[in-house]
Formats: sequence, C-alpha cells, structure tokens
Amino acid sequence: MPELPEVEVLVRHLRPRVTGRTIVEATLHRSKSGRPESPASFRAKLKGATIAGVRRRAKNLLFDLTGTDGKPWATLVGHLGMTGRMYVAPEVRALPKHTVVTLDLGEGIFIFEDTRYFGRMHFDLSGLEALGPEPLDDAFTPAMLALRLKGSRQPIKVKLLDQEAIAGVGNIYASEALWLAQIGPKRLAGGLKKTEIERLHCAIREVLTEAIRFGSTVPLGFSSDGKNDGLFYYGSVPGDEAGYEERLRVYDRAGQPCLRCGKPIQRIVQASRSTFFCPACQKSGRDPR
Repeated sequence: MPELPEVEVLVRHLRPRVTGRTIVEATLHRSKSGRPESPASFRAKLKGATIAGVRRRAKNLLFDLTGTDGKPWATLVGHLGMTGRMYVAPEVRALPKHTVVTLDLGEGIFIFEDTRYFGRMHFDLSGLEALGPEPLDDAFTPAMLALRLKGSRQPIKVKLLDQEAIAGVGNIYASEALWLAQIGPKRLAGGLKKTEIERLHCAIREVLTEAIRFGSTVPLGFSSDGKNDGLFYYGSVPGDEAGYEERLRVYDRAGQPCLRCGKPIQRIVQASRSTFFCPACQKSGRDPR
C-alpha cells in the first residue's frame, strides 16, 4: 500500500496537470469505488466543477473543487488502496480494464484505475477528522511525538502504524525509521526515553523526506500495462524499481547484512505485518508479547 511519500509525489505530479481545469464529464465506472455516492450523484456533483487544487492528508489525495460561481463548495477524497494509480492521459482510445473513475478535463482525461478495487474516490470527509499530526509539519515536534506515545503498551512499530497517532506513516517507513533511530520494533511505545523519542522524531522526518526527494526524481510512465510497479502505484518507467530497492536500508532485506554492523537482518510479524530490523543495532528491550 502506498504511504505518505508515494502519495505526496503523486500529488505534486497531478497538481499542475489538473489545477484550474473544469470537469466536462465525470464517470464512476464501479459504484463500490465511489460509495456512498451513486454513479448518478457522482456525475451530478462533479460535472461543471473546477479543480482549484490538489493536496495531501495522510495517505489521501484531496481535490478541492469550486462551483460554477467560482466559490469553494466540496472536496473530493481519493485513496489509492493497494494497487490504485491516478494520472492524466492526453487521449484515450480504450480505457484500461480496471478503470474505476474518469474525469474528462476537456484537454486530457484524468484516470483512476485500480486492479484490486480497494481504492476509493468520494466526498466523505469524516475519516479525516481522527487523523493524527502530519510528521513533516513544523508543528510535529519531539514533544508532540512523546505525547502521542505516552502510556501506550503497544510495540513501537505497531504504534507508528496507528494513523490516529501519526498520519501517513506505513509499514515500510516505520521499519526504516526505527532502524535509523536504533530502536527495536518490539519496544513498548510508552517506554521510550526522551533521547530515543528525539532520535525517532528525526528518523521519521528523514526517511520520509528522503523518499519524497527520491520519488520526485524518478522518471514516471502513466500508461497501464497491468503489471505491479512496485513503489510507484501510478506507473513507473521499467528498470527504475532497482533504485528504489537499493535505497531501503532494512525493509525486505531479511538475511542480508545490516548496512551499519553487518549482522543479518531479521523479519518478524507484528499486527499481521512484516517487520524488518537488525537485532544487533536495534535494542529490542522487553518483548511485550
């Protein structure tokens, strides 16, 4: 599933391509992908609206819309799910097989395709209300992180995946940040020391910033070939995935030598998700299981 950096890169790519464009026609090709909107209401709400901007909240894309009078009136929420991709095609002779939403922008068509159908586009903002702070915002300080972790009996790796605690951090970058901060994934979140929280705060921001910077320089392709594109869920040029794998320090490297001490990386399962860590560099502390 795409995490904060992947969504941020996609937002930055889409923003200049859709901002200021008026939606000539809107089609919800798969009703479940737009719930609770029906295809008819989806079309009625979007037709004639102008996309005033695109931004990100956690792992969601937010398309701010203005009405025919030029006044703000709604926000369309997009979530990529596990395999969704969004792009603007100059013209389309035949829609991709798994297209769930199309927006005719006059010159170009916005396409949202989703092979596994876990993604959504809708107008329900209620899910955004409970989200935690954005880890790259200036307001996200070590003190705020400490407050979010205070009293938690969950393993720190599991706690980092809690979107109400911190918005946008997912499985890959949680493992990466803990490795960088030299904190064991099974440590109790509420038991971290002040210096450890400070290291983790810096590590979270560093791995996310690095991933955004990397993603912003990768050549992207936006036509679907039906294949899994690895990191970039909106299409990547063949051959670039290797660079993505090489920059990861610990994730998906079980059995390979730690880049810091040379000991083999281990894989465990926490909350049904794979966790990768170095047992030598990352002190595990008390096992909460």
